Amino acid sequence: MKAELKDHINSKFSFINDKNLLIAISGGIDSVVLTHLLYKLNFKISLAHCNFSLRGKESNEDEEFVKELGESLKIPTYSVKFETEAYATEKGISTQMAARELRYDWFQKIAKEKNIDYIITAHQKDDVLETFLINFTRGTGLDGLTGIPEIQGNIVRPFMIFLRNEILVYATRKKIQWREDRTNSSIRYVRNKIRHKVVPLLKELNPNLLDTFYNTLENLKGSQQIVKDRIQNIKEKSISIVNKELHLNISILKKLSNPKIYLFEILKEYGFTEWNDVADLLDCQSGKQVFSKTHRLLKDREVLILSDILKQQEIDHFEISENTTEINVPITLKFETAAIPFDTKNHQNKVLEEIIFDDKNTISIDFDKIEFPLILRKRQKGDFFFPIGLNGKKKISKFFKDEKFSLIDKENAWLLCSKNDIIWVVGERLDERFKVIKSTSKILKISPKSEDGSRESKG
Repeated sequence: MKAELKDHINSKFSFINDKNLLIAISGGIDSVVLTHLLYKLNFKISLAHCNFSLRGKESNEDEEFVKELGESLKIPTYSVKFETEAYATEKGISTQMAARELRYDWFQKIAKEKNIDYIITAHQKDDVLETFLINFTRGTGLDGLTGIPEIQGNIVRPFMIFLRNEILVYATRKKIQWREDRTNSSIRYVRNKIRHKVVPLLKELNPNLLDTFYNTLENLKGSQQIVKDRIQNIKEKSISIVNKELHLNISILKKLSNPKIYLFEILKEYGFTEWNDVADLLDCQSGKQVFSKTHRLLKDREVLILSDILKQQEIDHFEISENTTEINVPITLKFETAAIPFDTKNHQNKVLEEIIFDDKNTISIDFDKIEFPLILRKRQKGDFFFPIGLNGKKKISKFFKDEKFSLIDKENAWLLCSKNDIIWVVGERLDERFKVIKSTSKILKISPKSEDGSRESKG
């Protein structure tokens, strides 16, 4: 078994040789045998154990067992104790999902603190079959049917060439001690129910179940690669990045044989679950949207716009003092003041011609017409201004409509104000009342940097 593991690692995971490895160890047979084998193969290993506080005294004894194993092998050992059930209740998730989140977050934290290159888990062949069946019964795509990935970022699973029974025979023959989790025999959990009830029945129907399964798995992985290649091709044709948002071209998507499946493959990593609603956006009116816990998908005329949902309340009011030269929050703006040299009338007119007609991303305003601190804020109900070039006032809501702002454009728009008066719809239009005129003696020039996130021109 040792030689087989060594050959397997050299063949598929040679990049972990001479690296610092952190073994996720429960104290059970799989992770303990993996630890012994990697130790005998002279890998640079350390151990990480999570006490999930789910089995009282037994959980504490598992932790002590792992610490003693690490001490006997003279390798670094880290452990942590979680209140898993409390965490699950707080997050509104299952106990098993809570344990998964807690352990992987902690493994990554230890890896960062201790300069660990790779996290090694002891998943084996039977785990892959069980995971396949769990995903199949819950409903999934090809990713869920192609098993547990052998490499997932800095997580590596080199033990999936072995069957559970092979590991048991090896541990017994080598007289390796391990901890038996009594909950493994309980059918309270879905995985155990599949392990003890479903898999034995399937093996009755097909004694060569695992061999057949792994042949099928390889076929599925081949099909998955074809799908990935096709999806990548469609992404390149249909997706553009605008102001850090994904814009999906609706007309291209609607020409596909099954737009819903393509949308699933393109958007599955963003947490959406209501795929019928997502697909319906293609034919909905503009403004309709679908949410996941982390993202929003919005129909805006000929595109679907994918954007992040902010995890914390956005800054919507920001003061700018008179001596400010630059701000970087909530957007980036540069402020420059200059006196207009009053020489001859012709000179004055020439200066005015240079500064009045700035592009919409840069404005020059009459310094004496503003009051500090200036306010940078989001729109409010009833807001209006006097757009330069227009004889009269206009509601901000009407301006947004006429300029064909999407819902996201409206939410991202910033207004620069002097007290209650709007000076500038940032990146769009200056207010007539603050423009530079012939009598202006001092100007304030404001120019956003390229990363300010201003709206892309609609043409």
